Amino acid sequence: MIEPSSLYRLETDSARQPLHAPLLHVSLEGFMDAGNVRSQVTEHLLEHLEHTVVASFDMDSLIDYRARRPQMTFDRDNYSTFEDPSLILYRVIDRSGEPFLLLDGLEPDFHWEAFAEAVHQLCLGFGVRRMVSAQGVPMAVPHTRPIGVTRFASDRELIGDVDPLFGTVQVPGSAEALLHLRLGEAGVETMGAAVHVPHYLAEARFGDAAVAALDTLVGFSGADLPRDQLVAAAGLNRADIAKELTQNEDAAEVVSALEQRYDRFVEGQRKRSLLAAEVGDLPSADEIGAQFEDFLREQTDTDSPETE
Repeated sequence: MIEPSSLYRLETDSARQPLHAPLLHVSLEGFMDAGNVRSQVTEHLLEHLEHTVVASFDMDSLIDYRARRPQMTFDRDNYSTFEDPSLILYRVIDRSGEPFLLLDGLEPDFHWEAFAEAVHQLCLGFGVRRMVSAQGVPMAVPHTRPIGVTRFASDRELIGDVDPLFGTVQVPGSAEALLHLRLGEAGVETMGAAVHVPHYLAEARFGDAAVAALDTLVGFSGADLPRDQLVAAAGLNRADIAKELTQNEDAAEVVSALEQRYDRFVEGQRKRSLLAAEVGDLPSADEIGAQFEDFLREQTDTDSPETE
């Protein structure tokens, strides 16, 4: 395996004296990001919070350039620019003055295990105790209903008593998912969120899902993150979606059908919850047996002749 420490370079100040940051937010581009959830949240944080670069990764060792060819500019008679792929570790300051790390950039194509160990080394250097991430996943749900979120963690106790939407399934791997696995094995708490995005908006920007992702990350980390600008942008995005639906009857019918199915599902869940509550109020088998024995004893005492 390639030496993990060769994959990244600390900035001069960070190499001399790493600054403590107990939280790492991972945001890797390239696997799945329905609704542009991951990119919206990351752009929002970097736009509205103070940040500095503390480390960068060697993309020549991690990226398959022929699979994801970077853009170049040809200007009349010469090549003038090359858009370098990047994977950067930022130190970000939240609104309360607390620092956290943000790893943003392209998902590596190569050396996933070495990459995971490199991130672990950085976690040790900066004192990271928890890693969080969030992305959008396409689902057959309408945008007009509450945004669903599937939460997962290295320790189930971190996310409390949740009712999983999925059982045990095989899914395509990603470098980000491997970080959850390997960092969890190394003792770093990891928490992730898969935000449910309507499948018909998977390739577009869906602002409400980005807000749900940000709120979930705040719940995971306790970081004081700006929200108002993202909420405002989500409102404009919602209005644009509504306008498009008024101009597209077929799309409106799809949304209406999804709304009906969603409502039936929610009603079914509500009825099952009520039934569970009613069943919970029933006496146990032992209690019923004891009461029946008491009843028989009373009947026996009543039927027996009185002694003189």
